[in-house]
Amino acid sequence: MNKKLKVGILGGTGFVGQRFVTLLNNHPYFEITTIAASSRSAGKTYYENIKDKWKLGLEIPESVKNIVVKDINDIDTISNEVDFVFCAVNMPKDEIKAIEEKYAKAETPVVSNNSAHRHTPDVPVVIPEINPEHFQVIENQKLRLGTKNGFIVAKPNCSIQGYVPTINALKEFGPKQILVCTYQAISGAGKIFSDWPEIIDNVIPYIGGEEEKSEIEPLKIWGSIQNGQIISAASPLITTQCLRVPVSDGHMAAVFVSFDKKPSKDEILAAWKEYKGKPQLLNLPSAPKQFLTYMEEPDRPQTKLDRDIEGGMGITAGRLREDTLFDYKYVSLAHNTLRGAAGGAVLTAELLKAEGYLNSK
Repeated sequence: MNKKLKVGILGGTGFVGQRFVTLLNNHPYFEITTIAASSRSAGKTYYENIKDKWKLGLEIPESVKNIVVKDINDIDTISNEVDFVFCAVNMPKDEIKAIEEKYAKAETPVVSNNSAHRHTPDVPVVIPEINPEHFQVIENQKLRLGTKNGFIVAKPNCSIQGYVPTINALKEFGPKQILVCTYQAISGAGKIFSDWPEIIDNVIPYIGGEEEKSEIEPLKIWGSIQNGQIISAASPLITTQCLRVPVSDGHMAAVFVSFDKKPSKDEILAAWKEYKGKPQLLNLPSAPKQFLTYMEEPDRPQTKLDRDIEGGMGITAGRLREDTLFDYKYVSLAHNTLRGAAGGAVLTAELLKAEGYLNSK
């Protein structure tokens, strides 16, 4: 059996960092050896840092409780202890961008949950079932950074995970116009209800930067590599509104779409049922067996009932019907901190390992 790769989690005390800790516990490919956070947390054990801040309904894994947290700026020490890092730090975007490049230049690959490098032309933004071919741009990125092994790969925004896969499965029909309204859980803001009493019995019709990400990032995912850079696709046209709703986990999307060649409802349902990507073909540990699941009941998917499908890594859809302005409308759902954040990043790392991009130092 191959030796497990040694993993560091940058920002391991935050909400997404906690998800990484639970997902990587007893992982068949990866082992947490290092956790890093701000200088305020450095020098104390993970348990000392997190015991009053743990936000998940799972036990803190015993394997990480006694790991002494390091300062994320201690790049050389951390790089000597790990084969690669997951990045989930909560810092200003410019600082995140700089520190991720520093780790890459220290020959430590970075699988990022952050948005800082999503617009960097030679940094792939990957949903593993959709655009793994974008990993090829890593070689051009290494030339720019002057590295042999160090690089950055970014996971896209959590709000697009529920609807981009359902559209991607229909690419043969030429989707041309998409309108999406997302109804996003409070965990997307790193909150639980005790942190945010103002959200109870309330809907907030604004999430800073979310609509721009939801409209722009899918076009990079659907783009192509040209001259060592990823050039975003010119279509489809996408417009979004993003609302924060009083739900713990799970981002729901109301999707309206028109096509160049309008499919039948049966063709859409067949495409969703049959869709597979490399993670399914390779049987990766975190890959859902059924990536897209359609629910026939008129009141499904429901966030509380369906967000955990396939261990939180599957996408559900329902209420598909013809529309008066667009060709079709439907709703879809993804678990935002599993498929949308830490779980999606872990699956990306599994695919990077399978494709030979992540190796023991």
